[in-house]
Amino acid sequence: MDVAQRHELILQRLRGGERVPVGALAELVGASEMTVRRDLDALERDGLLRRVRGAAVSMLTGEETPYAARARQRSEAKRRIGAAVAALVDDGETVVLDGGSTTVEVARKLTDRRLTVLPLSLHAADALRAASQVRLVLPGGDVRPGELAFVGPLTEHAFDVMRFDTMVLGSCGLSARDGVSAHDLAEGAVKQAAVRASARVVAAIDSSKFGRTAFGRVCPVEEIDVLVTDSDAPEDEVSRLREAGVEVRLV
Repeated sequence: MDVAQRHELILQRLRGGERVPVGALAELVGASEMTVRRDLDALERDGLLRRVRGAAVSMLTGEETPYAARARQRSEAKRRIGAAVAALVDDGETVVLDGGSTTVEVARKLTDRRLTVLPLSLHAADALRAASQVRLVLPGGDVRPGELAFVGPLTEHAFDVMRFDTMVLGSCGLSARDGVSAHDLAEGAVKQAAVRASARVVAAIDSSKFGRTAFGRVCPVEEIDVLVTDSDAPEDEVSRLREAGVEVRLV
């Protein structure tokens, strides 16, 4: 089990809110207590848990899981999704790259491509900053702490003056009934503006988001042209999405 898998299991175990001893976590991940203590130190530095004597307690509260935690979850599935989405983008395109941990994996697969890219988070911008063939355009606006996503009227204004071939859309929740949704209303408004300004919408959403509905609605599923997700996506939801006209690709 690699570091990312251990961290994901530890955070999942702590989600109940109770204090979990180091020994129990070591047994869970199949590693020594010394290794688990190093893992807990790293997770504590990211603000994801609190160390107490011989144990750990989760610091995750509210409905939105922090970016630092999401970046450790389902990492292999997100890498597959990122590669598949990148393969759908042709050289020379103009691309909006949404915020979120899955779309960062898309950014990492675009670094050797000839593209114009407007990233909606500093995480994605950082992944592309050294890409010699990518014309990197930043939208401006306020930046959400942690998420490092651009939000606000300045960000939305970018989509009044620019048009894009492809929008790579992320999501906090996805269902055939409620569509794509986001926890943060300001971030949702930026996503809506980007969808309107793009000729094609490619959604990069891992299966853990299926069946979830966050606070702010972004768009109905009919506005998605292609959805790339992993093979753990529930069959009933996939069928409903396809019935709605969405091309669903499982990777």
